[in-house]
Formats: sequence, structure tokens, C-alpha cells
Amino acid sequence: MSQKQDALDRRYLQMARIWSENSYCVRRKVGALIVRDKMIISDGYNGTPSGFPNVCETPDGVTQPYVLHAEANAITKVARSNNSSDGSTLYVTASPCMECSKLIIQAGIKRVVFSELYRITDGLDLLREAGVEVIHIPDSDKE
Repeated sequence: MSQKQDALDRRYLQMARIWSENSYCVRRKVGALIVRDKMIISDGYNGTPSGFPNVCETPDGVTQPYVLHAEANAITKVARSNNSSDGSTLYVTASPCMECSKLIIQAGIKRVVFSELYRITDGLDLLREAGVEVIHIPDSDKE
């Protein structure tokens, strides 16, 4: 990877981290950006669907079943726009789960750049199997 691309990847990841601060989730805040041709075409963070209360966890700290992941929010947002995610890069603060990885593949996203490695990695395995380029750039403050 070129130094220029590495610098861009790090910058977009930093922006995804900032965007994650919009999440109302308490346990984990995740942000995502979809970039194509050096333009941000969509963004997302984990949270509840439109019209639901902004409460992501039960009083016991368990994530509500209707909470959307940051990647899913970004992909569905671009689907409602005039943009196409085909050939784009997804920047996300945590590695995608299996369900989000399926959406990433179907959305035509060709690269996934993430900072935090989640404990379950089956989503990353699926992305690699589908030919999606997967790049891990650890957050130097956390890892």
C-alpha cells in the first residue's frame, strides 16, 4: 500500500471514530464511513432505527435486538440516496460481524478498513473469501 493511501485510510478511520460519538449506545460506540473516489458518500453509527427511542441497551446492559450496526446504517443510507457503493471503501471503527459482512459484499464494497478487532472474526473471514480487501489499522491509543 502506498504511503498516500495509508495516510488517507488513517484519516478516514479517524473521522469514523469521531462519527461514532453520535451513537447513543453505552457499551460500544461504532462509526462507519463509505468512501468512493475520495468522497464520503455515506456515514453511519450504531443505534436504533428511525422512530425508536435512542436507548440501545436494556437496564441489564444487554443490547436491544433492534439496534443497527454502523455498517448497516451507512449501507442503508447510501441505498436511499442517488449514490452507489459499488467499488467503494468502508471505514469502520470495529471489525464487521457476519451479518454486516453479507451486506458489505452485496453492496459492492471492495475494501474494508477497520481499527478495532472484534473477538468474533467470522465476518472478516467471509469478506476475504468474497475477495474484499480487508485492512486492519489498529488505533494506537487502544491497541
